[in-house]
Amino acid sequence: MPEPTAQSAAVDDPLGGGRRFEPDLRGMTWINLRPIASPMPLGFYTVGIASVIVGCFQLGVFEEGARRAVGLAVLPAFVLQLLVSWFAFGARDVLAATLMACFSGLWLASSLTLVLDPSDGTRVLGVLNAVFALFALLMASVAGRKRALWLVLCTAVPRFTVAALANLTGVAWLGTVSGLLGLLLAAVALYTAFALMLEDMRGEEVLPIGRSGPAHHAVEGDLSVQLGNLERQAGVRRTL
Repeated sequence: MPEPTAQSAAVDDPLGGGRRFEPDLRGMTWINLRPIASPMPLGFYTVGIASVIVGCFQLGVFEEGARRAVGLAVLPAFVLQLLVSWFAFGARDVLAATLMACFSGLWLASSLTLVLDPSDGTRVLGVLNAVFALFALLMASVAGRKRALWLVLCTAVPRFTVAALANLTGVAWLGTVSGLLGLLLAAVALYTAFALMLEDMRGEEVLPIGRSGPAHHAVEGDLSVQLGNLERQAGVRRTL
C-alpha cells in the first residue's frame, strides 16, 4: 500500500509556527507496494452461485419448506463477499469494494429473512431489493469503463427490481420472472469471474471483458500509469 514517509533535510515554515518542511515532497516520499491477487473472481463467483440458489427457489425447483435451507446456503455469500470487499478496498478499487460490500449485506439480510421468517419479512425484503436495484443503477452509471462490472450491474438492476415487485405484490409470475433474471445474472457473473481468473493467471486478457479508458490502462499500462496522481488518492492525501 502507498505509505508516504519523510526523511530529509527540512526548511523552516514560511508562515511561522516552528514547523519544518521538505521543499520538494517527491524527494522525501517512498512508495511501498504490497501486491495481492485480484479478489474479484471470488466476488463474482459468489454472486453467481448465490443467484442460482435463490433463482431456483423462486422458480419452484425447491419446495416451499426449503426456505430455511436456501437461507443457510446463501449465508456464506455474506462472508465471502465481505472478504472480497476488504481486499478490494486495500487494492484501492472503491467501485468494486462498494459493490461487493453491499452485495454482502444483501445476502446477509436475505438469508436471515428466509431462515427466521419474521413477520412481514417478505415485504421488508421487497423494499430492500428495490433500494438495491436503485443502488445498482447508480453504480452502473459510473462503471461504464469496466464493461464486465457494468454488464453485471445492468443485469442486476432488472433482477432486483422484479424481485422487489414480487415481494411487495405477491404476484406469482413476477417471482418466476425474477428467478429467470436471477439465473441470467448468475450466468453473467460466472462468465466475468472465469474471464478475470484466466486474466490474472496468465497475465493477459484471454476472454473479452471490454475494458476501456482508465480500466484498460490499469491492466495494459506500465507502472508509471498506475502511479500517476498518486498524491491525490485516498490514504495518501490528508483528508478523504
